[in-house]
Amino acid sequence: MSVREPADSGVTKGDTPLAGCAALVTGASSGIGAATALSLARRGADVAVVARRTGRLEELAAVIHERGGSCSVLTADLADAVQARRAVEEAVDRCARLDVLVNNAGYVAMGSIEGGDPAAWERMVDLNFNAVLHLSQAALPHLLRAAANGPRGVADLVNVSSVGGRVVRRNNGIYSATKHAVGAFSEALRQEVAGRSVRVGLIEPGMTMTEMATGPGSAAARGLPQNAWLQAEDIARAIAFVVTQPPHVAVNEIMVRPTAQEH
Repeated sequence: MSVREPADSGVTKGDTPLAGCAALVTGASSGIGAATALSLARRGADVAVVARRTGRLEELAAVIHERGGSCSVLTADLADAVQARRAVEEAVDRCARLDVLVNNAGYVAMGSIEGGDPAAWERMVDLNFNAVLHLSQAALPHLLRAAANGPRGVADLVNVSSVGGRVVRRNNGIYSATKHAVGAFSEALRQEVAGRSVRVGLIEPGMTMTEMATGPGSAAARGLPQNAWLQAEDIARAIAFVVTQPPHVAVNEIMVRPTAQEH
């Protein structure tokens, strides 16, 4: 895995607004998750990372450690509810607290509904939506505690959705359905915990250069060349922006598209 330093404009050495905080980032073995873990660690957070590919996570952790940060590696298939909930508890055990949860893990399988693969549908539902439900519910007691007693006076739960959660396209229906569901869930949860200083943010990336997005049938077929796509670090920067706002500021939703992406 190639791990790049996030291009965090405006972040200087010693700028650590997340010092004393712990963050759990899911789907961190590559792409947006790996970039987000690096970005939050750079801002002072103790980071726990979870995915299925332990070797990739260990490479990421080594980079964070080399840069003076703290990173714990957890292995889980988050499509399994038991493993998802256990990942939260393991993160808290390792870090002794939880101030930030970034639900980033996801899966996409392109194809028509008529000829689709139900097994692929189920994995998208389980990883893109059900995992968000289980991870969020398991994390809430810890986030609420951090908001009440932590150094920032606030805690953050960030769900990574997609422009596909707003714009439905042919042959992308099930994926879009899961991302629409994440948006609705995020808003309902935001209302539920707003008065208790837990902020819920929704990040909706457009075409981003990640392993998940570079397969057949992706945006290149819609006329957007890959050299125009976003980089994972662009989305990591948006996530860091959300979680480093002053306690009285909640950024509830950010859609980030490549400049050249029309829809």
